[in-house]
Amino acid sequence: MSTDHRDPPAFESAGVIELQSAVDSKITGVSLYSSRAEITRQYKFTVKTGHNQVAILGLPNLLETESLRVEGRGLATIHDVTVSKAKGQHVGTSSSELASLLSKKKQTASALARCEKSLAALEQYLNSLTVEHLEVSKLDNLMENYDSAGARLDARKSDLAEQLRVLDADIVLECLRIAVPQENDKLRVKAEIGVFADTGGEVEIALIYAVPSANWAAFYDIRVDMAAKDDPITLIYKAAITQNTGESWMDVPLLLETSTPSFGVSIPQLSPWNLDFEKRYFGGNNKTVSSHAMLDLEKKNKDGMRYRRALPDSSGDEDEEGGDDGLPALSVRGASVTSKGNISATFRVPGLVSIPSDGEAHNFTIVQLKLKAAMSWVCVPKVDTKAHINARITNASEYTLLGGAASIYVDGSFISRSRIPQVSPKESFDCPLGVDPSIRITYHPRIKKLSRSGFYTKTANLVFSQRITVFNTKSIAAERVRIADQIPTSQNAQIEVRLVSPALTLPADAGTGSMKAAPKRVEPQMLTVGKGVVAQWDGVDEPDAAVETLGLDRKLNWICAVPAQAKINLVLEWEVSVSPASASGRVIGL
Repeated sequence: MSTDHRDPPAFESAGVIELQSAVDSKITGVSLYSSRAEITRQYKFTVKTGHNQVAILGLPNLLETESLRVEGRGLATIHDVTVSKAKGQHVGTSSSELASLLSKKKQTASALARCEKSLAALEQYLNSLTVEHLEVSKLDNLMENYDSAGARLDARKSDLAEQLRVLDADIVLECLRIAVPQENDKLRVKAEIGVFADTGGEVEIALIYAVPSANWAAFYDIRVDMAAKDDPITLIYKAAITQNTGESWMDVPLLLETSTPSFGVSIPQLSPWNLDFEKRYFGGNNKTVSSHAMLDLEKKNKDGMRYRRALPDSSGDEDEEGGDDGLPALSVRGASVTSKGNISATFRVPGLVSIPSDGEAHNFTIVQLKLKAAMSWVCVPKVDTKAHINARITNASEYTLLGGAASIYVDGSFISRSRIPQVSPKESFDCPLGVDPSIRITYHPRIKKLSRSGFYTKTANLVFSQRITVFNTKSIAAERVRIADQIPTSQNAQIEVRLVSPALTLPADAGTGSMKAAPKRVEPQMLTVGKGVVAQWDGVDEPDAAVETLGLDRKLNWICAVPAQAKINLVLEWEVSVSPASASGRVIGL
């Protein structure tokens, strides 16, 4: 079938073909995005030679007119398509299948009534016989014929009653299939299509259109096996699908799109940003005061975004196979995934799904993945002595993980809820797994000592010591426990803070809190302070760490490997020196 925008041929009108969308078509595909759905509906009908006007009723009110396009097959030409609101018209609640079932029911009921009359007549005949009219020698033959005829009629009656029961059930199902609630005013859009045919015959067309009020969101179950060495994470990828478009999706193939259609996205423009001196005037002499000129930062914030519709049009520029870029589908367990570069992916939900138009979330499992993860424990005992479990998970699958809520289960027990960011294939992400009570942290009271140095002028030196105990009560070792703490940062040149233990050095001269540039690049330190214990400035192991700024915030970490049922002790010691000029003043922050 072709689409022709030229003048129609001189065919005479062959009449109007009226189709009810809910009855005379089937949804053959749904592509669901984060904020809308693209529906493909297929219709089959017979056209006559000439101009056929096809009226399709019962399309959703939410149908985005500019997204509608028509495709088809057959010896006919599509000439024009118009869309309008069919006010006051109701979607039909009948079908050819229902009419056929009702006709069969009527015939079966008549046959059953005849059978019952025959049985009644047989009984009446037997009751009418008397000894005057019946010889005793013929009694056996009569009763044999009665039993034979009665059994035959009883079997016929039973068979007809069963046929009637099946027909009633089929009629109920068909009525439910085609029923549209009378109060449902969401299906009032009509599409009229001009179809020209050289000869009569069967034609097949597909309407493809977009509707809002349909979306899907990703959510996850994450199950952690702490004793597993390989692939300790089982990630169950799920989709919550909601639609309130007015039409139900029954037994449809469903595609979940990870991309988001863009509307009105254009490259932003920079607006002028001007600098000038503020001018002040007194009275009417127009005298400009410049002795206290102020800097005026003028920034004109103009929104350069222009909005446009970005739904598929009917120009025919798109690939007829749905815009697929031709990459082969990857066979994986669960839903199949078709990668489209590094930007988006499409998930094909296995089998056929049914999603009513009820605005409720309907959940489906996309896939279950076994993933590798590096487990660690993080504690900031100065604030809270609880040890938080963190997993650095690598998405080794071909699936793009969309951002969504996650329920965390550790060793079969529900621990917490978290959130997964958007993660591309082969990318890693951090996932907090809740609190682990089997790692016990004790933050002992801080010890302070005061001393003075200098012969003539005494400098006050305060030495602080903080002890931290880490107790692993597990039956297995905790390989990576991160303990975070800090020492104070001086904001005054007369107060000097020096880290004593662990003996980490700064890559920049920041002894007084000033952020001077280091004379040369210093590699980040990872200082071994005990068996299985490494001290480092906070941020050393971040991939984008700025080496020259490490330690300027005076935050440090211990990375500990704690054996099973073992304790380790960590000591943080620092010295605060106050110059004699300000030694009598109270130091704020200690």
